Amino acid sequence: MSVVVGYIPNEYGEAALTEALAEAVRRGTGVVVVNTTKGDSLVDKKYLGDEARSGLEQRLSAAPVDVELRQSVGADPADEILNVAREVGADALVIGIRHRSQVGKMLMGSVAMRLLMEAPCPVVAVKP
Repeated sequence: MSVVVGYIPNEYGEAALTEALAEAVRRGTGVVVVNTTKGDSLVDKKYLGDEARSGLEQRLSAAPVDVELRQSVGADPADEILNVAREVGADALVIGIRHRSQVGKMLMGSVAMRLLMEAPCPVVAVKP
């Protein structure tokens, strides 16, 4: 069992990662960090490049729990995070969320909304 966290390299991802590590310590389990992109653009600021991945791996090596970093290209981010949560039998899923207007929620799909509704485990949603 593990705590799964959807990670993007910004303030929302950092808040989620911090909470996921704390949740794993409370539960006495490890963390699976998921960073994914659809791969439908040349540059995706939410996806870790080689340098950023290396920096994150160095930071995670000092974590008080076991941490696994997974990256994927091509799948829908919500689908990929949900698949990992199911695969590892996640104890909890941690995500960072941001404020969205009512119109924004209605017009555009939300990864966070799908994760909240479809996760096979409890979801911890945090703000920076």
